[in-house]
Amino acid sequence: MYNTNEFKKGIKVELDGDPYIMIEADFVKPGKGQAFTRVKLKNLNTGRVVDRTYKSGEKIKKADVAEQDMQFLYEQMGEYHFMNMETFEQVAIAKDHLGEAWRYLTEGLVCVVLFHNNVPISVEVPNFVNLKIAYCEPGIKGDTATGATKPATLSTGHVVYVPLFIEEGERLRVDTRTGDYVERAKD
Repeated sequence: MYNTNEFKKGIKVELDGDPYIMIEADFVKPGKGQAFTRVKLKNLNTGRVVDRTYKSGEKIKKADVAEQDMQFLYEQMGEYHFMNMETFEQVAIAKDHLGEAWRYLTEGLVCVVLFHNNVPISVEVPNFVNLKIAYCEPGIKGDTATGATKPATLSTGHVVYVPLFIEEGERLRVDTRTGDYVERAKD
């Protein structure tokens, strides 16, 4: 059980049998009355966000979740297949449980798969991934001085905006938290 003084962003709790992750926790001490903590919780099954308020001293149950490093293998008919690298056990996860992670999955990428009661419910990709540009308009010589950008479609289908000097076929480093271009990949 978590006490209200242990509430912080990132902890996983259980409400009504569903796992939630705490995305915000604000402690409030009003001038009059009892202190309380206002939290935002995201349901790990549905993605729905709820607001709750807990009085000081209240407790909330820890979620029965386990994280496991798994390697992405392939996608087939809307299901994404991952393999445990130690036991070689494979699991399939539906696209709707991946959130935005599907935009960055490439064969061989190691991700963290979250299990609730031994059922995979979500996937966390690394903060930065290197992806190849599948298509973008050619750059024009001399267009490097301005801060202008152009859309580039990556090998996964995700579109990012890149500087004009970037060309098709190059590998980019992309921030998966924002979905933005960071730099040319150094690999």
